[in-house]
Amino acid sequence: MKRLTCSLLLCLTLASGPPSRASHLPAAVLDALDTAFTEFAARENVPGAAWGLVVDGRLVHAGSTGLRQLGTDTPVGPDTVFRIASMTKSFTAVAILQLRDAGKLSLDDPVERFLPELRDLPYPTSDSPRITLRQLLTHSGGFPEDNPWGDRQLDLPEESFTELLTQGVPFSTAPGTEYEYSNVGFALLGRVVSRVSGMGYADYVQRHILEPLGMRSTTLEPASVPDSQRSEGYRFEDGVHSVESQPAHGAFGAMGGMLSSVEDLARYVGMFTAAFPARDGEDTLPLSRASLREMQQIWRSRSARVTRDAEGQTVLFAGGYGYGLRSWQDCRFGQIAGHTGGLPGFGSQMRWLPEYGIGLVAMGNRTYLSWSTVFDQVFAQLDAAGVLHQRQPVPSAALTRARADVESLFEQWDDGLARRIAANNLFLDRSLAKRRQQFLETSAAAGRCIRSDGYTRLPNALRGQWTMNCEHGPVLFEITLAPIQPPLIQHLELRLLEAGAPTSTETCP
Repeated sequence: MKRLTCSLLLCLTLASGPPSRASHLPAAVLDALDTAFTEFAARENVPGAAWGLVVDGRLVHAGSTGLRQLGTDTPVGPDTVFRIASMTKSFTAVAILQLRDAGKLSLDDPVERFLPELRDLPYPTSDSPRITLRQLLTHSGGFPEDNPWGDRQLDLPEESFTELLTQGVPFSTAPGTEYEYSNVGFALLGRVVSRVSGMGYADYVQRHILEPLGMRSTTLEPASVPDSQRSEGYRFEDGVHSVESQPAHGAFGAMGGMLSSVEDLARYVGMFTAAFPARDGEDTLPLSRASLREMQQIWRSRSARVTRDAEGQTVLFAGGYGYGLRSWQDCRFGQIAGHTGGLPGFGSQMRWLPEYGIGLVAMGNRTYLSWSTVFDQVFAQLDAAGVLHQRQPVPSAALTRARADVESLFEQWDDGLARRIAANNLFLDRSLAKRRQQFLETSAAAGRCIRSDGYTRLPNALRGQWTMNCEHGPVLFEITLAPIQPPLIQHLELRLLEAGAPTSTETCP
């Protein structure tokens, strides 16, 4: 398969704007990324694939391999359009939250308020609550898991969907009690978008999400994609590729009908990463930064499980589902968000690290292609190369003042200063005399010290760890401010570290 890559300069031109951290990505790192994706595509018998690296909201590198259509000379590029399947669910969730923020609905509204055809739905138990929008957004409405049946319903006419609902939908659990992936649930949400907004789902998404983001190649209708951009979808069976049909947009389009390109998906992923960290300033995204962060939180947990990563290390997977997005944590990267997409003929994934402002997107034209393994591999490569830099919260003015006061105490203890900066619990938890003794003994053992900038750990604006570089080793400080005005120190620790010891108390098993 032929591999095409987009140079860093070209991709920045496509994405527009200043290079930011992207200019510091070594060519060797980008080459390794391309190699990982290309080898994966060859190993998985993918006719054509495209991928992209998103940094600080911009597509900074794109690569591709293979063909849009077998039997032709039509290479895949960053503008090639693939069906992205269940990644569509996040677009539906964005639409629902836009309507929520406009005051037109509440996430805790019963769905039947907007879809009266559900009022006579037989519930599984007499004590079952009425299904809410929030439950549908988090796959906890009680409907049974419906893959792969749902994948074949994309073009179901609206009247046929109404008839299906009139006949009743069976429940696997009582609403609000369990996570179970439901395409029916997101098809219902698509109908809610139409009823509340007064326009078709596809028209709403086009006007309120795609156009504001400049996603010109993204659509819900395969027939609207130019032949020069559209990728055919293929099944690989018994060593042979065969074409899969692409159904038109119908009642189930809101759960998985979207088509998009690497260039467009980079803009979409950039919207989510741009919501972090919380900050002052104008909100110019199609959905508010607060609501975008809300979408990426875990609102329905899933059972934890132990897996192995790309390097063969045992890792704990703990996470769940937000609103139209998967969200989970791991020890290496903290919070992770994204979604996969699989349909007959296609497999896609988008994944990003909110705390780092970096993400990956990838699409291929082979049935139910899963990118998870190579995504794990590439993120591990980026981490090993030292190009992942966590975006720190901004310390509050109170934390900055408290840090300076603690360093002054370390350099020359003063009982009056200590009392002025302490919350009322600090010397009850450990006496003033004991704390004075600890500071004096640590200062004597450390020798001459130099103040430094930055934090070794900054979880939030009112809590931080940092070190002072000293003659006999670094001294680690840790403070937490109390929830009072002015914020005073409620927790204070320090200790002399051995040379080469970790400079953070945060551990990763």
